[in-house]
Amino acid sequence: MPQHTPDHPTRQILTLDTGVDAVEPGPDQRWSTWPSIAKGQRGPHPHPDWVVTAAAALDTELGVLKTGKEADVFLVERAVPDDPDRAVLLAAKRYRDTDHRQFHRAGTYTEGRRERRSRDQRATQDRHSAWGRSVRATQWADAEFATLCALWEAGAPVPYPVQIDGTELLLEFVGHVDDAGAAVAAPRLAQTRPDTDLLADWFEQVRSAMGVLARLGWAHGDLSPYNVLADGERLVVIDLPQVVDLVANPFGAELLHRDCRNMGAWFAARGLEVDVDALFAEVFAQAW
Repeated sequence: MPQHTPDHPTRQILTLDTGVDAVEPGPDQRWSTWPSIAKGQRGPHPHPDWVVTAAAALDTELGVLKTGKEADVFLVERAVPDDPDRAVLLAAKRYRDTDHRQFHRAGTYTEGRRERRSRDQRATQDRHSAWGRSVRATQWADAEFATLCALWEAGAPVPYPVQIDGTELLLEFVGHVDDAGAAVAAPRLAQTRPDTDLLADWFEQVRSAMGVLARLGWAHGDLSPYNVLADGERLVVIDLPQVVDLVANPFGAELLHRDCRNMGAWFAARGLEVDVDALFAEVFAQAW
């Protein structure tokens, strides 16, 4: 059978003049973690051309992109010193431990999931053990990385998952570098004001993305205009740790319908007529 190639645009390698010319890590730097992680912790093959895999690369933290209930996202440049052709911007999503997270309704989303080891499953139910805290701290990161890998391979509009290392995900940076050399993150859909033609095209992209999720048996579970980025005319779906199993989770259909309502309301408020129930029926049918 011919190999399926996800329909993703080619990403341009982005570079910033960060003064990375030392042979040892400086402030806010570390050696690239790519060589030290297992193959299973790296993104799907084939890796995009812009992924920097050199052991000589340095990771330089450039600032905070956004904060969230369960994780914070930082801008990181991975670059080989003195080699501008091997440098790329990444989004480093770092999950907080359970004592510092603000998201407290995890059970609604994880209903029906099973940890790979029974010991881990028991540990997540123990709020006081050190092992339980450790498992819960990595559970969401592991879930999002696995989901992103599957969605990328299915051709969904998601950031390419470069790697996972503990509670840190390194993801494709969705945005661009402006003429002044500054990194500009793509805005959230909620921040945009598209014209009529682009609005209709974006709705089709959202409907298509929800369909890809459903064909894999999933709903986003928390889809809203705040979890979709507008990278020019292309939409990119983000924040997927709480992806819902439409079959095993008894709340699956309800959460999918909420996703449809959230997105339908945003498009309707901007003049596009959306039948939320028809959207739900169309997407839900693709899960079976």
